[in-house]
Amino acid sequence: MSIFRTLSTKSWAAERGYVSESHGFSPPNAKVFLSVFLGVVSAVFGLLTAAYFIRMAYADWQPLPVPAMLWLNTAILILSSFTLQWARNAARGDRADSVRHGLLAGGVLAFAFLVGQFLVWRQLGSLGYFVDSNPSNSFFYLITGLHGLHLLGGLIAWLRASVRLWRGAEVAKIRLSVELCAVYWHFLLLVWLVMFGLLLVT
Repeated sequence: MSIFRTLSTKSWAAERGYVSESHGFSPPNAKVFLSVFLGVVSAVFGLLTAAYFIRMAYADWQPLPVPAMLWLNTAILILSSFTLQWARNAARGDRADSVRHGLLAGGVLAFAFLVGQFLVWRQLGSLGYFVDSNPSNSFFYLITGLHGLHLLGGLIAWLRASVRLWRGAEVAKIRLSVELCAVYWHFLLLVWLVMFGLLLVT
């Protein structure tokens, strides 16, 4: 079987690291894929920011009040990013218990952030700030919704790594997943800080 697999593997793929013994991307390719994806997301939010500044120059723009809960949500996301970095450092040191605790705390805090953002939406809706009420409202819901959607996607990857670890997988086998989750969380935190700052300034 191993001879057949060797013969069926293209030499150029093996030399360049496209073939992995495990399912999915090999470690170098997974990092490259995440880098490309983060580049695309950065471009999307960059274009959104530019459109925000252009649209706010029109006379019908009415600034949206920033709910106080957004400050709490920001603090929660910072803590989530911090705990995932803790899990990342623990994975490098092969400390399984610390990885479990870091992953669990990071995921719970990220979910709490999403719940908090939904509560902000409900609060604004109860005050009459609907999506179609004003262009500034539309941008707010678009920015927070798009950011929350990306964070929800990250939670899927977090869940897979967490389930594998709690089922007894060795830390070495999920070290890359933990590292990529932490990097992704740091990126989303940076994006949120920029977007939140944009809302505060304008």
